[in-house]
Amino acid sequence: MQTFRGIAVSPGVAIGEAFVLDQEGFRIPNRFVDRDAVEDELDRFRHSVEAVSAALNRNRQEVAEQLGEQYGAIFSAQLQMLCDPQLQNEIETHIRSRHYSPEYAVSRTLRRYAKVFQNLENKYMAERAHDVVDIERRLLQELLGRQREELSHLKSPVIVLAHNLTPSETANLDRNFVLGFVSELGGPGGHTAIVAEALELPAIVGTGPILSDVSGGDTLIVDGENGLVILDPDEETIQKYRQQAASRKTQRAEWQSLRELPAVTLDGTELEIKANIEFPREVEACLDRRAAGIGLYRTEFLYLGTEEDPTEEDHLNAYTDVIKAMDGRPVVIRTLDLGADKMGRGQSNQDEKNPFLGLRSIRLSLRNLPLFRTQLRAILRASVLGDVSLMFPLISTIQELRQAKLYLADIMEDLEEEGIPFDRDVKIGMMVEVPAVVLMMDRFVKEVDFISIGTNDLIQYSLAVDRSNRDVANLYDASHPAVIRMIKMTVDAAIKEGVPATLCGQMSANPIYTSLLLGLGLRSFSIPPGAIPEVKNACRLTEIGHCNEIAMKVLEMDNGQQVSDFLRLEYARLRNLTEQEEGNVSG
Repeated sequence: MQTFRGIAVSPGVAIGEAFVLDQEGFRIPNRFVDRDAVEDELDRFRHSVEAVSAALNRNRQEVAEQLGEQYGAIFSAQLQMLCDPQLQNEIETHIRSRHYSPEYAVSRTLRRYAKVFQNLENKYMAERAHDVVDIERRLLQELLGRQREELSHLKSPVIVLAHNLTPSETANLDRNFVLGFVSELGGPGGHTAIVAEALELPAIVGTGPILSDVSGGDTLIVDGENGLVILDPDEETIQKYRQQAASRKTQRAEWQSLRELPAVTLDGTELEIKANIEFPREVEACLDRRAAGIGLYRTEFLYLGTEEDPTEEDHLNAYTDVIKAMDGRPVVIRTLDLGADKMGRGQSNQDEKNPFLGLRSIRLSLRNLPLFRTQLRAILRASVLGDVSLMFPLISTIQELRQAKLYLADIMEDLEEEGIPFDRDVKIGMMVEVPAVVLMMDRFVKEVDFISIGTNDLIQYSLAVDRSNRDVANLYDASHPAVIRMIKMTVDAAIKEGVPATLCGQMSANPIYTSLLLGLGLRSFSIPPGAIPEVKNACRLTEIGHCNEIAMKVLEMDNGQQVSDFLRLEYARLRNLTEQEEGNVSG
């Protein structure tokens, strides 16, 4: 049993078979084989060795003829590894004695060899790990008939492990077959973390090197509460986590019982809890959790996993489905919030050294007006179908906001001339994600109908921390006093101008922050659907007077750890008080 530690970004427990997503995307099938099939499986392994040996010989000869013998020697070294009797005997022993499938025996053995090479101090020898991995890949190609199972075409439940999950890969995760996922890279607040919460999947990112230790088919436990990945757990550990999973399921069922109750504090202050969604299919979860509306409809999925930009009809259909399903509840549609580096299709700038500070979000839209026009026309056309609002992301200057509004007004005129109906009074909002905007908030609130505080980006820009970088993940801190003061400044300016303010970042989905955020003046949250029951419960445990006291104390603190410890204690105290009162009533 091995344990790896990473960053927990989505709670829950997943127990299942590993699917290691690499460049080849191989799925290692059937961990065990029947006793009667062992000899046949040994023959299959030996045939694969013969085929790969022949291919390596051909590669060696071709390269030697074109570039010289010294380059052909690269393949000679691989051939020597492949034909090593010790290696072959170890793989065959796994098949014969443990009844491993050849695929699993190859992957398990060669990944162990690669790990040994990686840990050598001699740099030249350490690089031989790449040769071992290449041999594994070649053997698996032969054994599997060069077939690959794509992440979007899984046919049985797995836990996905990857070096890094791209936006298009995360957008294509199938909730029916993905139990949870783990990535070597990433940090809190990154795209992977956001999608994990949206799909309600236990997830851990930023583990560092782990793929070389795991073979497809291995049993894994993902502890999304504590950031632990447990490889080949013993039966006692499996039972322990099954109990935890059952306990969490019971707790969620208790919170779910609150769904018909209003989001209101003990002293009668009514609150609004809306949902963030990544994909239209999440509407069902929003309705099930009785969300007050969609406070953030991310539209990036329309641009991911495709070689063509979405058409106006593609946009309209996606918006129409959500608006109709919400049946009169408000829906806030955010315009494109991707960077040029994620768009593909010729959009990416090869010199983009730091995408978070580069051409992304509203900047990209204003630079690519045809793309922006397509989306704005679709949103406006959809605005007549229900209570629809439009929101611009990553605004950093007044000029930028005014330019976006001016372009929207031009499109309204075009639609009027074409006789296409839309809501002329559609509400226009903006995300508050940049410290410069916070400092100028008194001016911005005069330009919009509402604001939404995006703490995921606000934290990283305020603290100079790349939220997808595991090396500085410990510095990404929602409890940092500077972040809390900026939320306070933003909410104060909005209240003064009478402009509705919502917080839609991951911070609002964590119930330890609920009382603090209410004390800072917020009365509206937009969170992943799965977090609604617990946050609603947290709202119903407290009262505004107490929340104000918490906020006053926190605003006097000077470090994030102090804030976090204090808020955790307060939340635990509220829950304990409630449990005691319930016990007294039942007694």
